[in-house]
Amino acid sequence: MSTVLISLFCPDRTGLVAAITGRLFEIGANLGDTSFSMLGSGAEFTSVCVMPDDIAPAQVEADLASLPVLEGARVSVQPFDLDATHGPAGRITHRVVVSGGDRPGLVARLSEVFGEFKANIVRMDCQRLPEQGLYVTRFSVSISERAASCLATVANTAGELNLSCHIEEA
Repeated sequence: MSTVLISLFCPDRTGLVAAITGRLFEIGANLGDTSFSMLGSGAEFTSVCVMPDDIAPAQVEADLASLPVLEGARVSVQPFDLDATHGPAGRITHRVVVSGGDRPGLVARLSEVFGEFKANIVRMDCQRLPEQGLYVTRFSVSISERAASCLATVANTAGELNLSCHIEEA
């Protein structure tokens, strides 16, 4: 078995995830950490997969690129040489949602707070919701020490930017 990193970017279309994961299942891939996201009118799919030894990354890349729904997509399949399992810093302890008007430097300021407290950002998602006049940022974080102080500082920073902050333990 070999581990690969699959990265795809293309215009968003209905059925993308089903087509991609269906083909990966057909060729014997076992999906690990995987994410899908719309980015503007585009779509991004990323996955760490365990593949049978008899299937080379180039074969996977060509196979995915041949899917009609991925016509014109940027497809990359590369060996994944890192450990595919999360260490302690990958254990999500808290989810933080900050929302309000868009502010220059918002993500930088909030992520700096997590860094000051040695908290690891495991996942982050930012989304502009123009119909609601909101910019929503979601963090899934691993905080190993001084969690209460870290989260209070995040909430205070959000407040200074006139944003709301919702925090929950994972």
